[in-house]
Amino acid sequence: MTTPKWQVLIADDHAIIRNGLKNILADTPDFEVAGEAGNGNAVLDLVRQRDWSLVVLDISMPGRNGLELIKLIQTERPRLPVLIFSMHHEEQYAVRAIRAGARGYLSKEGDMDLLLPAMRRLAQGGRYISPKVAELLAMDMSPVGHDLPHTALSNREFEVFSRIVRGVSMSAIADELSLSIKTVSTHKTNILHKMGMAGQVDLVRYALEHHLLDDTPTHSPEAGPPA
Repeated sequence: MTTPKWQVLIADDHAIIRNGLKNILADTPDFEVAGEAGNGNAVLDLVRQRDWSLVVLDISMPGRNGLELIKLIQTERPRLPVLIFSMHHEEQYAVRAIRAGARGYLSKEGDMDLLLPAMRRLAQGGRYISPKVAELLAMDMSPVGHDLPHTALSNREFEVFSRIVRGVSMSAIADELSLSIKTVSTHKTNILHKMGMAGQVDLVRYALEHHLLDDTPTHSPEAGPPA
């Protein structure tokens, strides 16, 4: 008798990542990629259509951002485990993703040998917390962790902050997050106020000091030097 495979939904806006994951899982005896989505709205539609064993989700999704998606998925399917598989290092989004309801977090820059064990753990009802993420969660719970200015930002403000410090223009941030430029500008003002900083250069310096920038920053075509 053939053992049923865990049904996986892959959600990533890059087709090359989706294809790579499908190729990896095609050789496994216990997983089947039963669906894929390239934007946040498609993720929600698919989640509502059928039962899934696991969602492998990128944190940066067009249409709806990953942190919002985690919460919406938990509302629609409270028992459906979500594994975040992101280009962003753990320092940037892991704590926020776990808080939002994700059961695990893996960086695409990390050890790919960890992916299948993490997926199996989540599919079996567990969680995957790496030593690095455990350390970040412990720091977040400590008084010192809460004293860091960026922890005062809302999830949306942190998403805007993470793009500002990577040199993404206001118009590109608005497009990526489906916001108006005026709303993005308001978020930037609130970020500077909450973090007690004068401008973008201060934000970039802070992000570098606290390892909140990717090793290879991405710039939108419209992005210019920090203002």
